[in-house]
Amino acid sequence: MASATASAAHPLVSPSILLPQNPNFHPQCPNFLSPTHPRRLPAFPSLSLHSRPPPRPAATASAFADVEDDVTGEDSDASAAPAAAPTKPKTGKAALLLKRDRTRSKRFLEIQKLRENKKDYDVTTAVSLMKQAANTKFVESAEAHFRLNIDPKYNDQQLRATVNLPKGTGQTVKVAVLTQGERFDEAKNAGADIVGGEDLIQQIKGGFMDFDKLIASPDMMPKVASLGKILGPRGLMPNPKAGTVTTDIPQAIGEFKKGKVEYRVDKTGIVHLSFGKMSFSDEDLIVNLFAAIRSIETNKPTGAKGVYWKSAHICSSMGPSIRLNIKEMLDYKPPMAV
Repeated sequence: MASATASAAHPLVSPSILLPQNPNFHPQCPNFLSPTHPRRLPAFPSLSLHSRPPPRPAATASAFADVEDDVTGEDSDASAAPAAAPTKPKTGKAALLLKRDRTRSKRFLEIQKLRENKKDYDVTTAVSLMKQAANTKFVESAEAHFRLNIDPKYNDQQLRATVNLPKGTGQTVKVAVLTQGERFDEAKNAGADIVGGEDLIQQIKGGFMDFDKLIASPDMMPKVASLGKILGPRGLMPNPKAGTVTTDIPQAIGEFKKGKVEYRVDKTGIVHLSFGKMSFSDEDLIVNLFAAIRSIETNKPTGAKGVYWKSAHICSSMGPSIRLNIKEMLDYKPPMAV
């Protein structure tokens, strides 16, 4: 049996069980401790088990009253203000604000009124609305976002390819080439901005990244492999599927300079790509858009089942998205590129 001081520290131990008037208490129990003093109480040999114990002294009663008040106060405080468990900080998508809590600029709220929410538009109308919404002080890019019915975690449902935009991208592409021997002069004559071999590899390891595309000849790939951790996260690692590992370096340089774009599906099954600038005419943007659509349709993964196209949206860099009518988009006949 613990002392009264111990019972006051622990709210689950009631001091009443330590009192002599407890009918279940045996006064001759040697383990009983006084609530006011750590020594044992004297035994009462003249009292039987069922006899009434002597009255409690006033000092002892007041001491137990104080103990009971302390215990009661601790219980009430614990019930009134339970300890709050520390919350783990949210990360990733969970840290984003809910849609109802997000704020938009006045400019965006105005241009958002140009299109109806959750309405499917034909391609011609959608491109026209997209250009009306591009009212910033710089020339915005035209972006397309296609949600496909594929899961890239499976090998037969991955999508990565390139497309030649007939009207170009509207951007100046800086091309670097990793090669050696005779191809060194070929790359320079073809218009490469940077040409090098092992010296360029060492510069890239040192942090040099002043290029948009990196093309490599096959004989340089064993040496380029050491740059995987640097170039991979930036999407600059040469890859045969992207057309950046080739023996015909002059042709690859010309294609990327004219408007060859690489695209790939992300982990959610969406393809994001840019197909021009807002300074392009409506016809040029439509031609580039359908070049990208035909390329995605042509490179459909073998593991894709059911409906391939789930949704399609276009937008400017700083404008709202405009949803396309999938059936009309696939049946549309764009003007021929000249």
